[in-house]
Amino acid sequence: MAKTAKETTSAANYLPSRRSYASLVKAAKHCEGCPLYLRATQTVFGEGPITARAVLIGEQPGDEEDLAGHPFVGPSGRYLDKCLVEAGINREDVYVTNAVKHFKWAPRGKRRLHAKPNSREMAACRPWLLAEIELLEPEMLVLLGATAAQSLLGSSFRITRQRGQLLKTDFAPWAVATYHPSAVLRAPDEANRQRMKAEFIAELKLVARHLKHK
Repeated sequence: MAKTAKETTSAANYLPSRRSYASLVKAAKHCEGCPLYLRATQTVFGEGPITARAVLIGEQPGDEEDLAGHPFVGPSGRYLDKCLVEAGINREDVYVTNAVKHFKWAPRGKRRLHAKPNSREMAACRPWLLAEIELLEPEMLVLLGATAAQSLLGSSFRITRQRGQLLKTDFAPWAVATYHPSAVLRAPDEANRQRMKAEFIAELKLVARHLKHK
């Protein structure tokens, strides 16, 4: 039986009254705060130690993440892992999540291709992200790509102008915006890919140095 969208416009209706990581994960499984749940396999919530000093935030789960139920386990996640190693960051020490918790996709034959969440979908899912940040109280937010940055810092944020800058925020003492790993993988040619990779790793090293000196 096909699912039909409910008249809800925000994940705020599904947040548990008592907040713990376990209660957030359990409640998020049943979120129908925007229509994206209709076509997604499942909610993909953030993962990592709740004592993490850094939270890495992407856009949304991809095809492999949607099927597995875990964030950053597909091509972008594997690439992120390699870059974290080069930057001197252990993925097991950071918390990884997404601004949007359901996979938005468009059919292309038998494939499910990523589709960018719109502003209403980002706003509807924002309560989950804010609840994660409030629970973890991280020192650093690493915003992977424009969607993640704009979900917290507003639609006027331009990653092309402010990428790599240490920013003070209301959500955590510091934040830095950088490329999403998928953007590096989709670079138009090898020269651009290598340039973007070097910049990406340099900005992850900035995070590593900042955390090390605290």
